[in-house]
Amino acid sequence: MHPKLLMWPLVAALLLTQCNTKQPKKDQMPLVRPPFEHLDTLATNDWWNRAPNPIIDLKVDRDSVLAFGIYTLSNDILKLSAQAYPLYPDEDREVHLEIYKDRAWQRMATERINDLGWSATFKMTNWDSSRDWPYRLRHGKNATYTGTIRKDPKDKAVISMAALSCNSNKDRGMRNNYVRNINHQDPDIIFFSGDQSYDHSEHTAAWLKFGKQFRETFRHRPCITIPDDHDIGQGNLWGEGGKKSVSKGGPDGGYTYHPEYVNMVERCQTAHLPDPYDATPVDRGIGVYYTNLLLGGVDFAILEDRKFKSGPEGKIPQQGPRPDHIRDPEYEPSSIDLPGLTLLGKRQLDFLEDWGQDNPTHLKVVLSQTGFCGGAHIHGRPDNRLHADLDSNGWPQTGRNKALALIKKANAVHVAGDQHLATVIRHGIEEFRDGPWAFVVPAIVNDYYSRWWWPEEELPGANPNTATSLPWTGDYVDGFGNKISIMAYANPESDSYGAGYGLIKFNTETRETTFECWPREADVTQANASQFEGWPIVVPHE
Repeated sequence: MHPKLLMWPLVAALLLTQCNTKQPKKDQMPLVRPPFEHLDTLATNDWWNRAPNPIIDLKVDRDSVLAFGIYTLSNDILKLSAQAYPLYPDEDREVHLEIYKDRAWQRMATERINDLGWSATFKMTNWDSSRDWPYRLRHGKNATYTGTIRKDPKDKAVISMAALSCNSNKDRGMRNNYVRNINHQDPDIIFFSGDQSYDHSEHTAAWLKFGKQFRETFRHRPCITIPDDHDIGQGNLWGEGGKKSVSKGGPDGGYTYHPEYVNMVERCQTAHLPDPYDATPVDRGIGVYYTNLLLGGVDFAILEDRKFKSGPEGKIPQQGPRPDHIRDPEYEPSSIDLPGLTLLGKRQLDFLEDWGQDNPTHLKVVLSQTGFCGGAHIHGRPDNRLHADLDSNGWPQTGRNKALALIKKANAVHVAGDQHLATVIRHGIEEFRDGPWAFVVPAIVNDYYSRWWWPEEELPGANPNTATSLPWTGDYVDGFGNKISIMAYANPESDSYGAGYGLIKFNTETRETTFECWPREADVTQANASQFEGWPIVVPHE
C-alpha cells in the first residue's frame, strides 16, 4: 500500500475530536490528502466546501448518507457492498448489515467505510440461498437502505439477465425508462459491462450518480458491474499488466492515473463480485477481479479485457494519425499481429481453461467489456470511416483467437458492451462460424458518439441472415482480417439513436440462449413494444 495511504486513516482519526457534522469551516480543519492529488476532489478533503457541481449534490441529509447496496450471491457466498455519500470527519465510519428474520431486524455483520470511495464490503459464507431475505444497511442513528437478497434460482429452467453499457454524462437525467422496463421484465441478474462513469477524475461523484439512476434495478436482485476505460479515467485503456502510461491517451500501455485511484474505482465497482480466481495484484499493486459466478444453472466467467492487453504505440507499425487507428485499407493485417503481444494474458487464459472444465452441466457465459472483433466501420460521425480500431479485442489477432478458442471449447456465449453499437456476431477462428456467438449490447445513451456497421461496398456478405430485413448481414472479414458473421446490428439512425439494453435468456433445459435488444424509448409494459430490427435471436450452446 502506498505510504501516504497508510497515514490517511490516522490523520482522519485525529480530526474526529476537532470537527463536527455541521460542515466544519475550511480554516478550522487541516487539509487531508489522499495519496493522489487532483483526483476525486469533490469527495475528498473538505468536500463540504466545494462549489455545486454538475454531477450530483453530495451534501445530502445525514439520514440519507447510504446511497445504495449492490451484491452478488454465488455458491452460497454473499458479497455485498454498501455505498455511502461522503462523511464528515466526526461521523461514524461503521455500516451494519441486517436481515429481517423472525419478525425482527437482526444484525449480521459490521464493516468500516473506506474514506477513499466511501464504500464498505461484506462477505458472508454459508448463506441460506434457498429463500429471499430482506436486508437493511444501517449507518449512524437513522440512515438506512433496504433491499432483497434473492434466493438462488436453481429451480428455474430459464435464467434471464439484463445487460447495459456506456452511461454517458452527456445526459445526466434519471433512467426511468430503463428502470421501468427492467423491473417489469424482472431478470434474475443485471450486468453493467463498463463505462458506468464518464467523469474521469471524479469517480466517486459519478458512481453515486450511476447508483441514483439505476439502484431501483438492483435493489432487489444481484448485479455484476465491471469498470471500463472511462471509469478509471481514460478514453482508451491498454493496461499492460498495470504499468504507468506516459503517452497522451495511453496508447503506450498502462494506467494514466495513480494506482490507488484505480484500486478505489475497482473496489467500488467490483468488491461485491465473487473472490478473484487469482487475487495476485499486477504491477504497482493494482488489483484484479476476474472470476466466475454461479446463478441457477448458469456459470458466468467475468473477464478483464483491458488489464493485461498490450498497448500499440512503439510495438507495431503505425498505420494512421494515431497509434491505435488504422486508416489504410491496403495494409497487411499480419504486420500488426506480432510475437509478444498480449490480449487477455496467460493468467486469464488459464482461468478460462479451468472454468470451461468446471461445472460441466451449467450453461457457460463469458462477460467482458468489449467484443472480440472490429464490429464497426464508422466512428463518431457519418464521415469518419475507420478501417480498424486497436481498442477493440479484434487485436492482437493471435490473442483474440486464443480467447475465442477457449470460449468455444466451453460451449459458451459471450456478452459485452463498450462499442455503442448493438451487434450479434458468430465468430470465425479458422473458418467462418467455427467460433462462439457474441452479443454486444447497445449504449445506455448514444446520441453523442455513435458507431455504424456499414460495409464500404454496401453489399450483404455470403450466407446472409434471411430472417431480417437488415441489408448487411452475413460473412465478412473485419479490419484485422478476422472472420465474422453478422446476424444483426442496430445503427444509430434506428430507434433511440441505437441506445438501449440487452435482455438475455439462458434456457438450461434446451441449452439455448435468446438475445433480445430493446430500444431506450420502448415501453415493454405495452403490448405493442418492439425490439430493434433483427432481434430476438436464438442461438445454441454447441
